[in-house]
Amino acid sequence: MTKKQEITDLLLKEKLITPEQLIKAKDETKRTGLSLTRALEKLGFISEEDIAKAMAKSLGVPYMDLRDYIIDSDLTKLIPESIAKKHKMVPLFKVGSSLSVAMLNPQDIVALDEARKISKLDTIEPVVASEAGIQKILDSYYGGPGTVDEIVSFIDADKITGREDKDLAEVAEEAPVVKLLNLIISKAVKERASDIHIEPEAKNLLVRNRIDGSLREAYNLPKGVGRAIASRIKVLSNLDIAESRRPQDGKISLNVENRSLDIRVSTFPTVHGENIVMRLLDKSAVILGLSDLGLSKEKLDSFLELIRRPNGIILVTGPTGSGKTTTLYAALTTINSVDKNIITIEDPVEYELPLIRQTQVNAKIGVTFAEGLKAILRQDPDIIMVGEIRDKDTADIAIRASLTGHLVFSTLHTNDAVSSLTRLVDMGIETFLISSSVIGIVAQRLVRVICDKCKEKYTPVDPALKDLGDKAKGDFYRGKGCKNCEGSGFSGRIGIFEFLTINEEIRRMVNEKKTADQISEKALSLGLLKTLREDGLEKVAQGVTTIEEVLRVTKV
Repeated sequence: MTKKQEITDLLLKEKLITPEQLIKAKDETKRTGLSLTRALEKLGFISEEDIAKAMAKSLGVPYMDLRDYIIDSDLTKLIPESIAKKHKMVPLFKVGSSLSVAMLNPQDIVALDEARKISKLDTIEPVVASEAGIQKILDSYYGGPGTVDEIVSFIDADKITGREDKDLAEVAEEAPVVKLLNLIISKAVKERASDIHIEPEAKNLLVRNRIDGSLREAYNLPKGVGRAIASRIKVLSNLDIAESRRPQDGKISLNVENRSLDIRVSTFPTVHGENIVMRLLDKSAVILGLSDLGLSKEKLDSFLELIRRPNGIILVTGPTGSGKTTTLYAALTTINSVDKNIITIEDPVEYELPLIRQTQVNAKIGVTFAEGLKAILRQDPDIIMVGEIRDKDTADIAIRASLTGHLVFSTLHTNDAVSSLTRLVDMGIETFLISSSVIGIVAQRLVRVICDKCKEKYTPVDPALKDLGDKAKGDFYRGKGCKNCEGSGFSGRIGIFEFLTINEEIRRMVNEKKTADQISEKALSLGLLKTLREDGLEKVAQGVTTIEEVLRVTKV
């Protein structure tokens, strides 16, 4: 163990305590028999977390704050309860044959050896955590109920139903409720879910996870636990726990197996209780490069040429959940450099990008896309990203920015690339401004990728081939369904894209207020456009996805 003197010297050096406080703490140790660090804590001069941080720094090992930490409950099988409680040691995450554990004393060789033997892993990597943090993990994951059914049996639904709203904060801190929500979140993270839906029904509470764009049932729970889970979520996201009659929005920041997670929370009153949707944003996720999105070489080369232009507007379009933000982030990451000033305004900021100044809209204080964009133009930007063009004011300012030497990225909600041009006209933008500012449009969808563990050839059913004609040739593949993909036949998603480069002919047609169908027909005849379906069918031919997937997300 680090000598007490080393820790107190470090606390003094870091100015976490004063010499006078140290003298008072020494007097307290003589009077009570407490250790020096415990005396400092008892007198309120320092917190448990401060002591743990000082110890970690002195020993040269990492420190972990476990107060908002969620682990995979399966890890408790590697460090059983008897060992965890005996040594005040809890598992955090596993990488290969190495397990990271949090301890009070990371120099306890006996504890580390015992953990290595019982876990049958090659390496145990210790980190320092406070006793309170370790105890939180012990309380939440060890002892008492283990499975969902067991946890639910410990939650007294009748007792919860009879409580006043003001007392629900106490319910939210009860161990079974904490454990149940932790289990729901950790399962969703393990399954790569983008959203968790907690849905009250007449006789039950349904928990569904959105995985690869589709909702899958995770748990079917007794209806009575819904109020307890809702209370726990509201406490974590700083929402009004007593308000259940109107929608609320909040945010939770958690660490899940050493991954920094932001959870956007939305509550919505229904006839059977509060419906809650939690969107999971992994801040530690690696931002994809453009080459990872699914763009063909031809489209990738065209897109790279566009994003390296000095000015103009590039639009990415598609419905909610089609991957537009991912594409924009990948584009910004590609052109990001020290000599460029890139600023974004988003709703919300989903991932933090180095070197890029990011802000988000806040309607409550008047920071809209339009107002934020005006302010950005006074910040000497080279490149601007506007999360979405929703109205004429935002479109006007974005166009003005592009015409004065800025490269502008933004999104629109339209079904295809060409419709973005007519949508701007519908907003009231002059056609000559649209034709002179928009330089390229990307429409996109996400399709599920066939699981490579259970991939097999098959013959699609007739309805899937009916209107494809000569395009429905060659071998077709699908996922049979296996443990890896949990029987779905899919694992992950990839983009299909429709790419339109604006040339003089298209500009002329925009100025003449031609319809979207007329512009599409001309763009196709000139080879300027390949439809979403055509790009999707190429991925079918490559064995990346199924023909049914492509038909599901595209139109003829």
